[in-house]
Amino acid sequence: MGLRIQNNIAALNTHKNLATADRGLSKSLERLSSGYRINKASDDSAGLAISMRFRSQIRALTQGASNASQAQSLLQVAEGAADQVTNILQRMKELATQAASDSTPGSDRTKINNEITDLEAEIDRIVNSTKYAGSTLVDGSFGSTALSAAGNLTAGSLQINSVDVSGATSGGAYTVTITSSGSAKNMTIIETGVATQTISVTDGSIGASDTKVLDFSTLGIKVTVDGGYDAAGNTAAAAATTTTTATSATFQLGNENNADNRIAFSLTDLNLAVLANGSTANVATDTLAGAQSALATIDTAIDTVATARASIGSVQNRMGFAGANISTSLENLTAAESVIRDADLAFETVGFTKNQILLQAGTAMLAQANAAPQSVLSLLG
Repeated sequence: MGLRIQNNIAALNTHKNLATADRGLSKSLERLSSGYRINKASDDSAGLAISMRFRSQIRALTQGASNASQAQSLLQVAEGAADQVTNILQRMKELATQAASDSTPGSDRTKINNEITDLEAEIDRIVNSTKYAGSTLVDGSFGSTALSAAGNLTAGSLQINSVDVSGATSGGAYTVTITSSGSAKNMTIIETGVATQTISVTDGSIGASDTKVLDFSTLGIKVTVDGGYDAAGNTAAAAATTTTTATSATFQLGNENNADNRIAFSLTDLNLAVLANGSTANVATDTLAGAQSALATIDTAIDTVATARASIGSVQNRMGFAGANISTSLENLTAAESVIRDADLAFETVGFTKNQILLQAGTAMLAQANAAPQSVLSLLG
């Protein structure tokens, strides 16, 4: 065998194997210390991409589970208010039944009527004060974010094409007023108790076949008008009032943007006027006929509240099943993500031990390989 000192092939080969063992040991240490099989894209690019999608879905579903829990809490608050309204109505039924009998003197009917009046006021107080995170629940406004039809905004011959309320900041009652001022039309929208905004359009500034969007940015409402709105000859000043229409409140439970990943529901308006079958008149029991009539009115109100509570209960049950399904999905998706990204510590320990031994052996052999060429010195005498 030739002896060479310029190139120590044995040392180079040993160093190569030593570097391989060192990289393996470093990777094993990284996985054992982090608990992850994939710590960077180069470890498994496809696996990283898949696991990132899983993680995004898992985090969204985790928040969805929280949304479902909050919906349950909100519904429980609403149901509690409806329960108290039920108790009040039952007391009112008892009082009306007493007043509907000829055995009750007129003076006693007056006292009964006074108590019923107080109870009616309490129903409205409960309804208007029952809130969750600032949102009133059972006054008919919960989830209400849309104006009624655009036709309600048309005043005389003033032309209003469409109304966009997708950006409405809240769901109150809106009053829309259109007036003429000199050579301009002024449209004012008032959201009761919130904000007011006016936009003026000069007569003739919109072409006959054109349209213009009036952006009430303060309120999040856009009204589209055409050339007929600001026609110079159109001097009509008119007022139109419109209110929000009840829509469903939406809770996002899934991670996708579609109806299957949401649950929407509405809550019944339990104000006294609604409970009295749309009548704004309170029940009166200060006369025999009034007390007898009140019995039917109160029965209608009790039925309305019972229906509202049944609806709340069904949504609560639905939210419960939805939350349970999310929990199951989270468990299974987490397991799937774990298979891809988490390190098998038992397997990694085997690799770590192997690479640790190879590193120690390689270091010793590199020392031997470096010492081998020194035997050439013996030939030099």
